[in-house]
Amino acid sequence: MRYLVKARVKPGREQALHQAIADGSLGRHSVAGDEFLRDMQQARRLADGTAAWVEVCFCPSPLEEERAHWEKFFELLSVREAHARSHCRHENGTEFWACAGCDCTERLEARLQCEGPPFLATLPAT
Repeated sequence: MRYLVKARVKPGREQALHQAIADGSLGRHSVAGDEFLRDMQQARRLADGTAAWVEVCFCPSPLEEERAHWEKFFELLSVREAHARSHCRHENGTEFWACAGCDCTERLEARLQCEGPPFLATLPAT
C-alpha cells in the first residue's frame, strides 16, 4: 500500500538527518532497506516547512516497521493512504507484492513535485 507521509523534522535534528542520508545509515537494519534514502530523494519541502513523501509499506499497520526509524528524526504529522485500498492489487489480493512493480509511486511523486522544492536541497549540510 502507498501512503502519503507528512512530517516535521524534530528541532535540532536536521543536521543529523542530513548526515544519516549522506552516509547511508538512515533506515539501517530495516526490512525496507534503501527505501528510506529513496523516499528522501523524492520528498518535497512544503510551504509550511514540513516534508512530504510517498512511501510503500506492506505492514499490517501503516509504517509499522519503518516508524521507529523515521521518528529518530521526524515528528510524523500524518500518514494517510495515497489511494483507495480497493485499487491496490496487493491489498485487494489480486497480486501480492504488486506495489514493488507498480507505477503508482511514480505517478504520485510526480504530482507531489509541484508542491515545493526537493526536501534534500533544503537540509543544512553537516
